[in-house]
Amino acid sequence: MRDLKSARIPESNTKGLRLRVQLLFGLFLALLGTAFGRAVYLQVFQQEKLRGLAQDQYVRQIDIPARRGDIFDRRGTPLAQSVEVDSIWVDPSMLPNVPQAARQLARAVHLDGNDVAARLSRAKRFAWVKRQAKPQEVEAVKALGLPGLGFMKEPKRFYPQRELGAHIVGMVGTDGHGLEGLELAFEDELSGQNSRTSGFRDAKGRKLMVQGALDPLERQGAAVTLTLDRHLQYVAEKALAKAVDDAKAVAGMAVVLDPRTGELLALANNPRFNPNTPEDGVKNAIRNRAALDAFEPGSTMKAFVVAAALEQKTITPDTLFFCENGAFRIGRHTVNDTHPHGWLNAQGILQVSSNICAAKVAEALGREKMVAAYHAFGFAERTGLALTGESRGVIPFPKSDISLATQSFGQGMTSTAVQLAAAYGALANDGVLMRPYLVSRVVDPDGVVLLENQPTELRRVVSQRVARQVVGMLESVVVKGGTAPKAAMDDYRVAGKTGTAQKADPVARGYSDKRIASFAGMVPAEAPRAVILVVVDEPKTDVYGGNVAAPAFKEIATAAMAHLAVPPSRTVAPAEVAAAAAPVVPPPAPKALAKAVPVRAGLEVAVTETPEPGTVRVPDVQGQAGREAVVKLLAAALEPQLQGSGRVVSQTPPAGALVEKGARVTLELATRQ
Repeated sequence: MRDLKSARIPESNTKGLRLRVQLLFGLFLALLGTAFGRAVYLQVFQQEKLRGLAQDQYVRQIDIPARRGDIFDRRGTPLAQSVEVDSIWVDPSMLPNVPQAARQLARAVHLDGNDVAARLSRAKRFAWVKRQAKPQEVEAVKALGLPGLGFMKEPKRFYPQRELGAHIVGMVGTDGHGLEGLELAFEDELSGQNSRTSGFRDAKGRKLMVQGALDPLERQGAAVTLTLDRHLQYVAEKALAKAVDDAKAVAGMAVVLDPRTGELLALANNPRFNPNTPEDGVKNAIRNRAALDAFEPGSTMKAFVVAAALEQKTITPDTLFFCENGAFRIGRHTVNDTHPHGWLNAQGILQVSSNICAAKVAEALGREKMVAAYHAFGFAERTGLALTGESRGVIPFPKSDISLATQSFGQGMTSTAVQLAAAYGALANDGVLMRPYLVSRVVDPDGVVLLENQPTELRRVVSQRVARQVVGMLESVVVKGGTAPKAAMDDYRVAGKTGTAQKADPVARGYSDKRIASFAGMVPAEAPRAVILVVVDEPKTDVYGGNVAAPAFKEIATAAMAHLAVPPSRTVAPAEVAAAAAPVVPPPAPKALAKAVPVRAGLEVAVTETPEPGTVRVPDVQGQAGREAVVKLLAAALEPQLQGSGRVVSQTPPAGALVEKGARVTLELATRQ
């Protein structure tokens, strides 16, 4: 009999299977939907981000540095240029032995092995071996055959004239940015615009340019043309170096200026440095003293005081002043002349450089008018040479009589060498002050003129008549009887003025025994084509401008006249020379005043302070034994107080201080080891 129960289909199992299939189908459908949604999200909403991430793995933006613009002198001679050189880099991860490779690379590029090893050990995939390497160093590195080496072309600044004009041109750093001089002042114009282009990076990280080479004109800086003349710059630097060496001085400056246009034809400094190897130079040698530093100009300022007094009709060329036979008391100070003189007119004051009579001219002129005249000649204002850090100088208002006197002969005020040369240029240019300038043109690679300087009249300082009168007076300075006969030339008439200034001591707040010797001259005197200023800082062998600076002026002037093709002056008759050097006949005066005093030997201090009654100067007892120092202080009416034993190593108050009689002076003594 058929078993109907066993033939029945199990409904419960069929339903369970269907349910499981539906669940699996739903699950797969959900997963497929999620994947599809994720794909849509990534492809649509995250498209740009993912594309950027992908490109970052193989596409690189390559910076193409601009070729720095050239700097030329007035005749087109290059003073600064840029050349393409190789910089060496390495992927340290590819080196089998980093310390050994570092030693090999250091020997090839002449660097310290420890420094190279430290840089390679810190880096993962990139490290500089040496930037802007020399060709022989590049070949030596290639010969090593090390893996992971790379070479990149970079522009390097090159100065074909080496030291010539280096202080004006300046220099750049390893990164190609200006550090000093015109390289810094015209950084934006010279540097140009860096370019960026796309390139691929291969598996080794090497950059491959895909857009081809860019137009070099698109990445080149502007060219700068100067007013400097390479030949005159060479002559000025050579003559200045000889003057500094002969005088055993610490530094020197020289300026050659065209008074008709204000163009600076030469701007020399000493000591010199080579901008191609600035690391070999002394830090102080890099500073452009002639354009940036201010100093007390000394007696070269007397010409402007006389010119202002003549212009204001305070004096005439025949007005006589009594020079007090070499010593003139003003309050508790005494103004001194190097040599004693009696009666002098304006020409005689300039010829023998009398401090006393210059002070009397300033007194007759007045404080306000003298300061106004200095400002009119361009002092205490920047000349605008476009050099960073240019000083403006200082002309304090002379509130006291002694300040008025000292400023009349260039002490108690400061000036730059360019300011001083430009002021003499005003006298040489018939009384018109021209703006001195150094940069003639700045032109971009397309020929567009970005900057162009032209001769610019600033103002008329004195009349043509007064300017020519003063220039004529200054001719007497270079003849026999003047302070600078060594500046006289055989074929050209010369006018000029010497200066010997005391240097201020900022520590002692007074003047030291150091000097600045200078000579400012113009040639030819009848129609000046060049104003030449020579300044020698701290000469040792001789301190007078007529002996230290005047010979260098003559050497520069001789070369300048030949180079500029200036015809010789008319012959100066002996009678004219004798007349220029003849002493002034004084008016009737007491014999005691007119009597000549013998010339005093040695260096005269321009201003000395006269002790008031009841005061005394502390004598110098440094290095003396204790007993000797006590005797010397007691003789000066001072009370000594000793600390220690042996010889004096310090004293308080210092030597030269003005104190009351009976004041206590503390001496510190020590025994020499």
